[in-house]
Amino acid sequence: MVAMFLDPIYFYLPVIGGDACMDIDFPLGVWVTLARTVTDLFFIMHVIVKFRTAFVAPSSRVFGRGELVRDPKAIAIQYLKTRFVIDFTAALPLPQVIIWFVIPAVKTPSANHAKHTVSLVVLFQYIPRILAVIPLNRRIVKTTGAVAKTAWSGAAYNLVLYVLASHILGASWYLASIQRQHECWDIQCEIEKNHTHSPSCNPLFLDCTTRDTPERDAWLRVTHLLTSCDARNDEHFQFGMFADAFINHVGEADFIDKYFYCLWWGLRNLSSYGQNLMASTHEGELLFSIGICIMGLVLFAHLIGNMQTYMQSTTARLEEWRIRRRDTEEWMSHRQLPLELQERVRRFVQYKWIATRGVDEESILKALPLDLRRQIQRHLCLALVRRVPFFAQMDDQLLDAICERLVSSLNTRDTYIVREGDPVNEMLFIIRGQLESSTTNGGRSGFFNSITLRPGDFCGEELLTWALMPTSRLNLPLSTRTVKALSEVEAFALRAEDLKFVAKQFKRLHSKKLQHAFRYYSHQWRTWGACYIQTAWRRLKRRKLQLELARQESLFYAQAMDGEEDYDDGGEGSSMDNANNAQHLGVTFLASKFAANTRRGMTKQHTLVPDDSTLKMPKFFKPEEPDFYGDHEDS
Repeated sequence: MVAMFLDPIYFYLPVIGGDACMDIDFPLGVWVTLARTVTDLFFIMHVIVKFRTAFVAPSSRVFGRGELVRDPKAIAIQYLKTRFVIDFTAALPLPQVIIWFVIPAVKTPSANHAKHTVSLVVLFQYIPRILAVIPLNRRIVKTTGAVAKTAWSGAAYNLVLYVLASHILGASWYLASIQRQHECWDIQCEIEKNHTHSPSCNPLFLDCTTRDTPERDAWLRVTHLLTSCDARNDEHFQFGMFADAFINHVGEADFIDKYFYCLWWGLRNLSSYGQNLMASTHEGELLFSIGICIMGLVLFAHLIGNMQTYMQSTTARLEEWRIRRRDTEEWMSHRQLPLELQERVRRFVQYKWIATRGVDEESILKALPLDLRRQIQRHLCLALVRRVPFFAQMDDQLLDAICERLVSSLNTRDTYIVREGDPVNEMLFIIRGQLESSTTNGGRSGFFNSITLRPGDFCGEELLTWALMPTSRLNLPLSTRTVKALSEVEAFALRAEDLKFVAKQFKRLHSKKLQHAFRYYSHQWRTWGACYIQTAWRRLKRRKLQLELARQESLFYAQAMDGEEDYDDGGEGSSMDNANNAQHLGVTFLASKFAANTRRGMTKQHTLVPDDSTLKMPKFFKPEEPDFYGDHEDS
């Protein structure tokens, strides 16, 4: 929006610098060039970011869901094929190049030449800039529901757009006024050149660079150009709707005064649809007046319509969402909820709006015929359901039945899906986001297991065991794990009654293949299997240690017996040999005592810790086995 306001300021660069001469306001040119360079950097950054922004493949886009393409090469190719030309043209610093490089390079530069060149370049680049801003505005509305969150800010935003149109119109009127003044000078200059009096008019005299030259001073004393091109006297030249610019000396005024006068002129004529304009018979002026009339009618109707809409409601759905959000804020404030809980509620409301656009998909689907609802559900869910490994083992007919009963489930970060010990009323199949699944095995001390569930995983498998029982209890099963959202999670939920219906109607669900798939992908069974392997491994290590200690004890005992025999045989030897044998016997005795103490320690440990439970941590019970075969033939 700042860039849209800056570009028309280039139209104010040509000024009336004195008697019958035109000049360029270089201080204004420096200021607007620096400001425009800053805005150009944002356009360039926008182009760079678009080269790194992933996009949803059009072939996979289904009601906001699709395959996100992240390959930099594919992103670049897609961007080059679509909006690169428009964005790149909008980012080019063309006016700066024209003012600081092209115009000074011309051999005979003039203010009129610079005026034409800059105005044409700005008009040429203004169109792609408008085309670059409009999609951004639509993206804001698509993402947040509205450009402004409140009614008054929305009305102010539309008023700013109306002022922008008036600003463009006023700047264009000023530029056309300067052009009309220079056109009158050119006509009178040609007339004087055809006369015989001297000195004759030179077109260079109309530029302020020759203002203090003797030739121009001599021509200015005898010329009738000032009286012939006086806007108060239209006998020689008709200024039409541009006469006010010269009667009020707008072209000679300071920039601030000039800008606000032109802005007021644009607002007045845009709001009155150009009814007060006194146009001449000039074709360009008539077309400009017609354009003001049509644009004023359209923009004023658009402004009034949008402001009325924002004062009442942007749309029915947005107003309903805004009222619900306001009621939620008032309720949280009335109940004095903690700030953390309030922020989590706001995050969920915003995430639900972004994901669903305020549409209740379930109610819409229920209003459709059964066959059409099935086809839509298959189109929406089948490809995503097949990502779940457990469902990938099923045939299409069974998947259709499951897709028909899946409902969307949204959860924000730090939300508990289910807690350990709570009833499980649905199975959750993750599409996007991550969940943390942890258990303490019924609150036992010294035990904690935690895993991360990612897209393709599922939780709530206790419900499947409950649904497959031939005579299932009325009470829902209790959860053995606590499931918490680590990020914004989008998933499909299969409710208890729907899962029970599918399990009863389709015998193909009762198969050995599905049993193995359930065990393999169930995190409860994986956790139990890991604990079972750890128990077996520790039991094996303990048995190896017992065998090793028993072997060492036997070795020490054999050495002790050999020492006693050596002592008996050496009784008749020398006294030195007797001393050595006595020392050897002492070492053997200590080794035998150490082996006996070790065996007694192992026996004591064996008494305290039975063989069937060698883990120090509490035993992790085996999950309940789903009855895949009950009251059904083995398929």
